[in-house]
Amino acid sequence: MTHILQALLQLDGDLLLWIQDYCRTPLLTSFFTFLTHLGDSGGIWLVLSCVLLISKRTRAVGIMSLTALASSFLINNLILKNLVARTRPYEVLQGLTLLIERQSDFSFPSGHTASSFAAAVIIYRELPHRYGIAALILAAGIGFSRLYLGVHYPSDVIGGALSGILIAVLVSKCFRTFTRQEALP
Repeated sequence: MTHILQALLQLDGDLLLWIQDYCRTPLLTSFFTFLTHLGDSGGIWLVLSCVLLISKRTRAVGIMSLTALASSFLINNLILKNLVARTRPYEVLQGLTLLIERQSDFSFPSGHTASSFAAAVIIYRELPHRYGIAALILAAGIGFSRLYLGVHYPSDVIGGALSGILIAVLVSKCFRTFTRQEALP
């Protein structure tokens, strides 16, 4: 079992170095820096959720999205990150160049990715899919930006995405159960 875990950890680091060596360009660095900052503190998702609160037709979706974001923050940023206490890759992976400022918290799971998928999956489940697909693409882009910029391992981003998806599904199901409302067509 220890050998399997060692191999997975090695693969995690190797993937980051591969991204650094074969994907980074000045144009992409500017793009992914912008994209990652959209996800800072769940910013873009908080704005979108508040916009959804304006119309009575989408208010329930806004409430669900804000609930998923708050749940993601509590579960991922306050509990899991501190329980796992994984060191950031740029602190231990020799040869990895950090492209943005050092992060102040632990690495696993990716909070940017978790909050992005928590909100995006709510939008996908509850609004017409053309909006949901755009939200999922944005969430995936923010998740990848964390790898590109060197602040997370791939397993941090995968863990964040899975956590965000699970939180969104649970929030959506609980909301629908307690309010007996249906998703928008």
